[in-house]
Amino acid sequence: MSVAEPERRPGVISRVVSWLRAGYPGGVPTGDYVALLGVLRRRLSEAEIQAIAEELAAQRDLGLTSERVRELIREHSLLDPHEEDVARVSEVLASTGYPVEDEDEDEDEAEGEPDEAGRGLSPDP
Repeated sequence: MSVAEPERRPGVISRVVSWLRAGYPGGVPTGDYVALLGVLRRRLSEAEIQAIAEELAAQRDLGLTSERVRELIREHSLLDPHEEDVARVSEVLASTGYPVEDEDEDEDEAEGEPDEAGRGLSPDP
């Protein structure tokens, strides 16, 4: 059973999946997992990250269960990304339109209206 898309931010999961597929058409390289999780955590909840990972795994027919997706996220979450990896992943995501600024940066620079948590990922009207 997959994690349902959070109701208060409908459309966020599909938008982020689209950005990731545009930035990584061949799939996210294993070496980018830790940095990608770090960048996504700036704006997304754990439930949203899990839903995105499950969606990407299902689209690629990787045969991963929801439990295995959670395990992989936990495993990679415990590691600290290298700054150069975060910069590379941020550049890839920014090229697709994903707002990569830190939450404490000026929210006016983020694409989209900031949501209640100030994450700047509200869906298009």
